[in-house]
Amino acid sequence: MIRELLRPWRERQTWWDLVHLVLDGFVGLATFPVVLSGLVVSGAFLLIPFLWPAAAISLWCLFLCGRIIGHVERSRFAALLGVNLADPVPPLPSANPWRRFVARFKVAARWRELAYGLLILPLGLVTMLVALAVWCVSAAMILLPLYVRGLPGDSAKFGLFTVGWEPQPALWFVTLVGVAAFVLVAPWVTIGLARFDGWVGRRLLGPPGGDEMRQRVTQLESSRSAAVDSAEAERRRIERDLHDGAQQRLVSLAMGLGAARERLESDPERGRELVAEAHEEAKAALKDLRDLVRGIHPVILEDRGLDPALSAVVARSPVPVSLNVEIEERPPAAVESTAYFVVSEALTNVARHAQAHAAQVNIVRAGDRLVIEVRDDGLGGADASNGTGLTGLRNRIAGHGGSMHVVSPLGGPTTLLVEIPCRS
Repeated sequence: MIRELLRPWRERQTWWDLVHLVLDGFVGLATFPVVLSGLVVSGAFLLIPFLWPAAAISLWCLFLCGRIIGHVERSRFAALLGVNLADPVPPLPSANPWRRFVARFKVAARWRELAYGLLILPLGLVTMLVALAVWCVSAAMILLPLYVRGLPGDSAKFGLFTVGWEPQPALWFVTLVGVAAFVLVAPWVTIGLARFDGWVGRRLLGPPGGDEMRQRVTQLESSRSAAVDSAEAERRRIERDLHDGAQQRLVSLAMGLGAARERLESDPERGRELVAEAHEEAKAALKDLRDLVRGIHPVILEDRGLDPALSAVVARSPVPVSLNVEIEERPPAAVESTAYFVVSEALTNVARHAQAHAAQVNIVRAGDRLVIEVRDDGLGGADASNGTGLTGLRNRIAGHGGSMHVVSPLGGPTTLLVEIPCRS
C-alpha cells in the first residue's frame, strides 16, 4: 500500500500533469478574451441588418480562432497529459464559399471548441490555483520552523488556530502535517486535477462517443489485418525454411543411403563411406529442424520465461549484448512469444545491418504493458521500408494492440521501443 501511495513520485507523468495544470490559467487568460469579444462583436453586428456582411466576417474569424484553439490544446493534451484527442471537425463538404460558411454553423464540434475557449478560464484558474496551493501550502508548513520567528507576533495563522514558536510540539505537528501533505496529498491531487482536465478535454475537444467507438473499431480491424498478415508471412517463412533447409537435406540423405545400399555388396569400403556421409547429413538435417522449431516457439520460453530464453539468444549473438529483464509477474504466453521474437529479430538486424560493437536489451513490465527497448551503437538509418524485418515486427505487435517506435538517425545510435498490452 505504501508503494502505491508513493507511486506518483516514481512517475514522470506526475510532473507533466503539474506543468499542464499551471499552464491552464494562462491558456484561459489568452483564449477567453478572444472568444468572448468575437461573440459579442458578432452578436452586435447581427442586430444591425446592414452590418450583416461584417457579422459574417466576424463569425468566420471567430470559428478560425476556435480551430486554432482546438489544434493547440489537442497538441498540449497529447504532449503533457498523454491524452490523444482525434480532431472531431469533419472537412468542409463543398468548394462553394457560401456553403462552406453555412456548414461551419452546423458542426457541433466547432461550437464545443468555442465553449472550451470560454470555460478554460474559470476551470483553468481553479485547477491551477488548487494545484499550486496544495504544493505551496505544504512546503510552507514544512519550512515553518525556519521562518516563524520572522512573522508578526512570532506566529503563523492557519484559519481558526495560530501556531507560534512556542509551544514547540504544536509547531512540529504542523511541520509533520506539511510533510504528509507534500508527500501524499499534493501528488494525488495533481493527478486527480489532471484527469479532470483530460475529461473536460475529451468532452469538448475530442470526438463524441460514437466517433470514438468507430475509431476503436477501425483500430481493431487494422490490428486484426496486421495479425493475419503477420501469421501469413510467418507461414511462408516456415515453408521456405523447410523447403530450402531440412527438405533438401532429407532428399540428399535419401539419395546417399540409396547409393550406399547399392555399393555395400560390390564396394563395401565405399558403401561405408557413403553411410558415414549420410549419417552426417542426418545430423545436419536434425539441426536444421531444431533451429526451425526454436524459431517457432522455444521450449525454454514456455518452461522458464523470457529471461532464460533471451539469455540463450544473447549468448548466440555475434554482437556483445547486455540483457536486463525486470518482470515480477509473467505476462500471457502470446505476449511472451511476441516479446521473444521482437528481441530475436531486432538482434538479428543488429548483427546483419548495424555494424554495431555492442547492444543493450531492457524489458520491464509497467502496469498492464510490457515495455521492450533494444539499443545499439551501430550506423543507424534503420527504416521499416528497406526490408530489415521491421515491418513484420510492427505487424506482429499491432496484432496485440501494441506500438513500435524506431529512432535511428544516420550515424546511430538506433533505439527500438515497443509497448505491448499484457493484461492477464
